[in-house]
Amino acid sequence: MSSLRYAIIGTGAIGGYYGARLQQAGCDVHFLLRSDYSAVAASGITVESIDGDLALPVVNAHCDPATMPPVDVAIVALKTTQNHRLAQLLPTLSPRGAVLSLQNGFGVEADITQHLLTQQKRLPTLLGGLCFICSNKVGPGHIRHLDYGRILIGAHNVDSQHHEPTPLMQAIVADFTRANVTANTTDDLPMARWQKLVWNVPYNGLSVVLNATTEEMMADRGVRSLITTLMEEVVTAANAWGEYLSPGTNRRLPEDTVNRMLSLTETMQPYRTSMKLDYDEGRRLEVEAILGHPLRAARLAGYSPLAMTMLYHQLSFFNARLR
Repeated sequence: MSSLRYAIIGTGAIGGYYGARLQQAGCDVHFLLRSDYSAVAASGITVESIDGDLALPVVNAHCDPATMPPVDVAIVALKTTQNHRLAQLLPTLSPRGAVLSLQNGFGVEADITQHLLTQQKRLPTLLGGLCFICSNKVGPGHIRHLDYGRILIGAHNVDSQHHEPTPLMQAIVADFTRANVTANTTDDLPMARWQKLVWNVPYNGLSVVLNATTEEMMADRGVRSLITTLMEEVVTAANAWGEYLSPGTNRRLPEDTVNRMLSLTETMQPYRTSMKLDYDEGRRLEVEAILGHPLRAARLAGYSPLAMTMLYHQLSFFNARLR
């Protein structure tokens, strides 16, 4: 049985899924909700999953973080566009407590740091998690898990350098493992985020611009070529950034990263990306986290990726129209 208590900040496709898995495994989990609070408080959370369905008719549902007990791990599963609200949404942390961001993009932890310090909040220990999962929220407290589900956890430091796994990270990984979630740690969170961007930049961005699913994009030869170009630019940007921050250390992404990401997408279920879902439902897009921050990091390292820049401006245009 876990000794950690968890809060889920953002009970959607990601937070709802992983929080439900943790509760099923016996963890003490508290869910913070807004519009879905009444439904989840009354009926709990249901997950349809390729790894086995689960129904939790009773969960600890909260509409105010002040009603939560002190927690050891506050899992942030909000969109990065909501990070400015985080200071008001975090519950009290225990003395050993940490914030674990399960959010897409680059510079996520630095963004959280800036928002918390701006609002004069004590800065907690920050961890980052990368979720390799295809999951959608199809109704209040109703999650549909389509494919994958692995999670990778690393520690944030202000210098963007390596950070060895901590005992708390190991305990979180042990809880996820008991919850039937493949979980591991990384000692290089920033490069792990770059690696995930190799997938997120082309598929999230182009799914909005082209109004297409992953399957539709992969079936078109020209679009597949554009996807490959974008992936190669992300890899080049990551390697330039790694050399800029850690000269002479060979801090680079694996050489097979692009081919591996393409092969992975060929075998996955047809998927409407999170950015496409946001656009279709009129929500602000995570343009800065997924493209803006990586572009600025690449330019700082002396590299200006052309296709990424064009995609960034296209998505910024779509975002302005949504507002």
